Amino acid sequence: MAESSGFHTIEYYTDVFAALAAVVNARLPCVGRLLLVRLVLRVRRAHASGNRHQLAAAAAFVAHLVNQGVAHDLLALELLALLLDLPTDGTVEVAVGFARECGAALGESCPRGLDAVFDNLRGILHDGDIDKRVQFMIEDLFAIRKARFRGHPPVRAELDLIEADDQVTHQVELSSSLEHGDELDPEVHLNVFEPSPSFAQDEAAYEDLKRTILGSAGDENLDQDQDQDQCSDDDDEASGDESAETELTIRDDTDTDLINLRRTIYLTLMSSVGSEEAGHKLLSVVRPGQELELCTVLVECCKKEKSYTSYYGRLAQRLCAIDRAYQAGFEACFAGQYSAAHRMATDELRASARLYAHLLAADALPWHAILGRVRVTEDDTTSSSRIFIKMLFQDLAEQLGIRALSNKVNGEDTAVRDALFPKDCAKNTRFAINFFTAIGLGGVTEAARKLIV
Repeated sequence: MAESSGFHTIEYYTDVFAALAAVVNARLPCVGRLLLVRLVLRVRRAHASGNRHQLAAAAAFVAHLVNQGVAHDLLALELLALLLDLPTDGTVEVAVGFARECGAALGESCPRGLDAVFDNLRGILHDGDIDKRVQFMIEDLFAIRKARFRGHPPVRAELDLIEADDQVTHQVELSSSLEHGDELDPEVHLNVFEPSPSFAQDEAAYEDLKRTILGSAGDENLDQDQDQDQCSDDDDEASGDESAETELTIRDDTDTDLINLRRTIYLTLMSSVGSEEAGHKLLSVVRPGQELELCTVLVECCKKEKSYTSYYGRLAQRLCAIDRAYQAGFEACFAGQYSAAHRMATDELRASARLYAHLLAADALPWHAILGRVRVTEDDTTSSSRIFIKMLFQDLAEQLGIRALSNKVNGEDTAVRDALFPKDCAKNTRFAINFFTAIGLGGVTEAARKLIV
């Protein structure tokens, strides 16, 4: 059996690998225990070295092994206690993800232990010493628990492959391994192949065991594959036509799914009481890779309101804090909004500008990624885009104050300053200075004025 170091690169399939491990463990408990021992040692090393990504990957695998009954529930509670003992942004984030994955199973087997974990998380949240993004994650976890982990079952139906009575549960203690590292043997000698003197007998025994694990499905699949190979030459043309039809069907289904996703996002935005409720519901609906669709619908809904409401700003800020993929989504939306400013009505310009002013003032988006796109020159702006810039900066000045806004614009991030006050020629610099002075924000132009003196 090889090391489990590759699992962090395919984290979306962790529950699938855990289901496979559960099947193997039911017939070969020694393999299941060895896998668990190596994972526990990997957790220990990753925690000691502060490697958050490796720690999160190993912890997620342990969580799904707990769900499958391969690992004992006490290991999950020990791991949560270790992560929350000296809380940092990284360890709390891993603990939240771990509790989300196996919280439903722990709630059934040891509810008091789970209550203690959430009490600890509540204390961390009240202390306020961790990053805002991690605080949002804790709040979302409490909402998931309140909903009885709906949408986060211990084991998906299609991965529930082993009867509870057939499963072998291993009790590997994380605390003992921390105190006595030599108690857990990773058996690294198994990583090296050694020829067996009784190869033929071992191979025959392995084939019998494989049939016991897989049943007759393997032989049936082999026969089916052979039959398909024999008739594949006769059906090439028909199969080509069917493939084309299937491809068209898949493309149509994808469009339908996209429309349904946008409709679901819209209805969720309209029906939610507050940004916290909306954020929790949307995160359970949107899958990885669909973040841009959520950002697009949110911006469009914000623009269609009669007047701007901070509900959208708080929700967008929450999403950006939870996952950086939403930052990229809102950055892409800003590029589209700014380039299409001439097609928007004044109310839509105002709503979009105030939304992004909220995100910038809260540092939910990097300033250079947004304002670095805004080149304030006569040739690079239109009347509509200048209205957009005016509303954006006036709202920023109202939220931050003119001094803080000036520090942001003229700070160390030269990409913002060079875009707002181009230095390629004096004409462009003067235009930008005159523009900001005309909209009542002359205080941000002091550094730029020195360039043309």
